[in-house]
Amino acid sequence: MEFIVFIWVILLSALTFLPLVKHQHWFFRIPDFGRLQIIALQLLTLPFLIYILSYSFTSATILLLFFLLASTIYQAIFLFPYINFESKKTATQKKETISILSVNVYQYNQQYQKLIALVNNVKPNIFLTIESNKDWEDALSVLDNEYKYHQKIALENTYGMHFYSNIEVSNLKTHFFVADDIPSIEVHLTTANGNDFVLYGIHPPPATPTEEPNSKEQDGELMSIAKKSSKQNKTTIVVGDFNSVAWSRITKLFAKVSGLKDGRIGRGFISTFPANYPIFRIPIDLVYHSKDINISCLKTLKPIGSDHLPLYIEFFITNKSNSKNNSINSDTLKETNTLIAEGIQETSENR
Repeated sequence: MEFIVFIWVILLSALTFLPLVKHQHWFFRIPDFGRLQIIALQLLTLPFLIYILSYSFTSATILLLFFLLASTIYQAIFLFPYINFESKKTATQKKETISILSVNVYQYNQQYQKLIALVNNVKPNIFLTIESNKDWEDALSVLDNEYKYHQKIALENTYGMHFYSNIEVSNLKTHFFVADDIPSIEVHLTTANGNDFVLYGIHPPPATPTEEPNSKEQDGELMSIAKKSSKQNKTTIVVGDFNSVAWSRITKLFAKVSGLKDGRIGRGFISTFPANYPIFRIPIDLVYHSKDINISCLKTLKPIGSDHLPLYIEFFITNKSNSKNNSINSDTLKETNTLIAEGIQETSENR
């Protein structure tokens, strides 16, 4: 019993601190995704260890308790900002509300009508589909009249992307920052009240045993968008499937370089994947925004047959300055440029 607990605590501690290694192989990145589950296991393990201490008060068990407490506290530091303290309600303001629906549809999901029904029910101003191929494009064409501004990038490699808007679009670009089969979009919009803003829709590839062996393309894609959005003078919002959790090192670097705020801070974890297994669910569909955006609603919606839950966002643009307080030192800039270059140079054998 004591030996099993000893091994178990060492394993949980190792998983806690493994992402500190700045290696881009998936082995060092995966534990970041499981911090919610790991801290739950650590808290469940604590009573067992205290029970063992009650009859075996040795230096080994004391050291084990120290490891467990240290790793649990370390996890809590990462996760604390995402605890939902939102007791205050957003004041009712006579502001123009903008809504976005962002959903990874799962390319092989054929329950098209579920998403169409959701769009018709929620009626977002903008909706973004990720992993959408030609079949999805054809199915969603019934919404073309209602959403007359759109960009359709139908791909069969699980990196297709479709953008639809009933807000006026003045400029729309498709970027291929790190590879010619991984698109992201940049859309410049103007609302009926004359509010200008820029939206980036993204879906970088994940580093996993079954997809990419390292995170070079993912890191390069995220940092390319961070660097580009940092130069925007307009109100900015970035949404999509980041394939990264908000507390990971690369996502924090994304926020630092871009000067954008994490929309989840203080609102809860709002986990989106995997849709069918709530106990393992993690937040990888993210939203970042400039400080002149006030998010009034951020939540998941009912399943549409995908392995991701749809993410719904409502926000309004305030009168605050949209200047980004993101002075980047030379070391950070060098790291950013290095990550972008490595992402471009990386080739994938899985797409």
